Amino acid sequence: MDASQEKKPAAKRAGPAKKRRLLPRTRYTQDELREMFRRFSIQRPEPKGELAHVNPFTLVVAVALSAQATDAGVNRATRDLFKVADTPEKMLALGEEKVGDYIKSIGLWRNKAKNVIALSQKLIDHFGGEVPQTREELTTLPGVGRKTANVVMSMAFGIPTMAVDTHILRIGNRIGLAPGKTPDEVEAILMKVIPEDYLYHAHHWLILHGRYTCKARKPDCVACVIADLCKSKEKTTSEPAPLVPLPPQVIG
Repeated sequence: MDASQEKKPAAKRAGPAKKRRLLPRTRYTQDELREMFRRFSIQRPEPKGELAHVNPFTLVVAVALSAQATDAGVNRATRDLFKVADTPEKMLALGEEKVGDYIKSIGLWRNKAKNVIALSQKLIDHFGGEVPQTREELTTLPGVGRKTANVVMSMAFGIPTMAVDTHILRIGNRIGLAPGKTPDEVEAILMKVIPEDYLYHAHHWLILHGRYTCKARKPDCVACVIADLCKSKEKTTSEPAPLVPLPPQVIG
């Protein structure tokens, strides 16, 4: 057999091209992000959560009760409850039936009353009656998920987190700030792209912006301080609203 007849190694068959998985990214540059949150910081210098509470325990309870309910509705229900039960011990002594009597105006109140008693018991049994500060420990409490844990970590203990509710999920996708299908996806992006020195208050700024300006049904673009930066296809103006500090939101 001469050289021309030598068998050449068979060429490897090309398999299907692997699709490169691209992580969703913000549509904004770092400069645009810094300017966005700078304006939010001027508009609301000291943003506060709107759920009434007197200590970390009542905050955990209030946030757990707020699922599928408005903050105002929860505040009305807990105003009297927290006067008589502001510790796990007092809540446990009150009992599930009486807790339910206080929160009947809130959706899913029966299950929530059960969870309030169960989380009070767990705090006493496993944490000495004190609210833990880590997400891993907080999410072991009945009725407490990642979002609730993030809110408590931020509001009660000053730990920068991003609790993604319906407002932040909507804004993240609508304006391209953090496109994601799930709250966890949006949270992961926001934690990476928000300038670190603005991260602590960013959670409240975005919630309040979504609740009062970038509303679900019809965004109030003329009242938006980031209208010129916004990259939403829905926006109706590119003129930002005057940048003036707003009064603190009223709880109730």
